[in-house]
Amino acid sequence: MADVLFIILAALAGLGGGAALAGFFIKNKNAKLEEETKERVKSMLREAEITAESIKKDRILEAKEKFLKMKADFDEEMSNKKNIIITNENKVKQLQQQVSKEQELVKRKEAELDSKKENLTAQLHAVQVKKEELDRITNQRIADLEKIAGLTREEAKEQLVNMLTEEAQSKASSQIKDILDEAKLTATKQAKKIVLDTIQRTATEHAVENCVSVFNIESDDIKGKIIGREGRNIRALEAATGVEIVVDDTPEAIIISGFDPVRREIARLSLHRLVQDGRIHPARIEEVVAKTEKNIEEEIVEIGERTCIDLGIHGLHPELIKMVGRMRFRSSYGQNLLQHSREVAKLAATMAAEMGLNAKLAKRAGLLHDIGKVWPEEQELPHAILGMELAKRYKEHPEICNAIGAHHDEIEMTSMISPIVQASDAISGSRPGARREIMDSYIKRLKELEELALGFDGVNKCFAMQAGRELRILVDADHVDDQTASKLSFDISQKIEKEMQYPGQIKITVIREMRAVNYAR
Repeated sequence: MADVLFIILAALAGLGGGAALAGFFIKNKNAKLEEETKERVKSMLREAEITAESIKKDRILEAKEKFLKMKADFDEEMSNKKNIIITNENKVKQLQQQVSKEQELVKRKEAELDSKKENLTAQLHAVQVKKEELDRITNQRIADLEKIAGLTREEAKEQLVNMLTEEAQSKASSQIKDILDEAKLTATKQAKKIVLDTIQRTATEHAVENCVSVFNIESDDIKGKIIGREGRNIRALEAATGVEIVVDDTPEAIIISGFDPVRREIARLSLHRLVQDGRIHPARIEEVVAKTEKNIEEEIVEIGERTCIDLGIHGLHPELIKMVGRMRFRSSYGQNLLQHSREVAKLAATMAAEMGLNAKLAKRAGLLHDIGKVWPEEQELPHAILGMELAKRYKEHPEICNAIGAHHDEIEMTSMISPIVQASDAISGSRPGARREIMDSYIKRLKELEELALGFDGVNKCFAMQAGRELRILVDADHVDDQTASKLSFDISQKIEKEMQYPGQIKITVIREMRAVNYAR
């Protein structure tokens, strides 16, 4: 309202009033506004003072409450610490009392030990006196015995030691014999059971191969075509195959001679194809032989794969499969190598299964044990070591490698599969009719057996019996007693095992005969 009035007066002043009237009204308005502002400020100051007083009282109350709480906590903490100190002081007093008691106990023990020490010293002195007296009496008696026996103490001791040594050796030899007999009885029964079960479950045919093959023809008229003009066809066939072709008076047969079975088989198949075709001349012969060689290589791989499938052997390296196929055309002492290896694989697997070992590894090792014999390159290594190196090259299991290398004792056996493969090889090779040895090597082996036994003291005569599988030894009854005879048999068997190689086993029989001879005149 005042503002409106002010505006009206200003308007009037502007229309015709004087400036003094306008200034009067403005002055009155400012004074009034200043008065109102002062009143408002005073009111605000009074409110602020009231609020500040209230806040001050609240803060004082809060500070007093906090102080009282801190004082109560401090009093409680001090009370707890005081209780702990009192407890610790009580424990210290108890420990001091216990230490005092233990010190008194230690003093009593030390006094007792001193007393016992004095007693022991006295007893030791008495014992020493008695020992000196006994030594004197003993020396006196020894001197008396030496005078009576006529021997010094050292000589008597030596005789006693010799006597006890002989008695101990006699008893030990007797006990060793009993232990060996019992062990042989038990081991022989178990071994025979495993071997018999294995052989019964393995029926493998074996055939002795010769170094010749026979090619049958329908009529002798074909022989002329095979020979050719001035024998040129025969010469071409021999040059291409590396065998000897014998055409003689044998009716309806041509003999193919050669030590390599693969070459003989190539020559036989080539002749068969040439006779069927009817065209027999040097160029055709070379063509047919080359084709036959390729077919034989394929057949070798097929034989190896079929053998692995039949035996359930998987994952064999292709080169090893090829070598397994080559075994079909190799022989060892007249025994077909593939048939022998298949038989060894089956025997080894059966033995391993009976003994709770890994039959698959044993079968694999048995198949590959003679793989070194079919390596085409000439090597100076024994076939067992060469086979082991080939198996290592083609990543075979270490136990298989060891079994291959150790089946003729060229290296030490480190796996249970190795002796199983060795035993299976011996079983397969020592069957009657399985192998055929050259007469010279056979006679040489028998002589070496007899000479080895004759080298022992007390042996008078020695005879190799039953194709070298039994050695009968006659000893001097005056120099060899029963116990020595048993030991002699054992020593000879050990030396044969170390120094000789043989199939199967050799029985050593020592015969001691006592003869009493008198004459009636």
